[in-house]
Amino acid sequence: MSSAYLWVKAFHIVFVASWFAGLFYLPRIFVNLAQVPADSHAERERLLVMARRLYRFMTVLAVPALLLGLWLWLGFGLKGGWLHAKLALVLLVLGYHHACGLLLGKFESFSNKHTERWFRVFNESAVILFIAIVLLVVVKPF
Repeated sequence: MSSAYLWVKAFHIVFVASWFAGLFYLPRIFVNLAQVPADSHAERERLLVMARRLYRFMTVLAVPALLLGLWLWLGFGLKGGWLHAKLALVLLVLGYHHACGLLLGKFESFSNKHTERWFRVFNESAVILFIAIVLLVVVKPF
């Protein structure tokens, strides 16, 4: 393994882990937003500010994570069935990230229809995706 490969891989892991930290926490903010009473404007606005800032920061973190992942794939010739499965899961993660943005927009426009329980289940989806991706990368089962 070349030194460049190890550096790219290390920074890819750092940015992916940071991005996922946001993907884990933003839906937790949504749980809290879904619990806010209708007359609690200050609490709702504080949570919305937190959610907006976190979503922007997550998006910034996603860019180098994806670019470094592409560099690993195309620049160092990674291949195998496990990689195809991982890339499919990465597409799901991108969809999840986008869904978080849409859900944030629903809260901002007072049109959220989901319960706090729904957001708790939604929150677990990112955990499942993260576990599946890590297992594919580490174990490379096929």
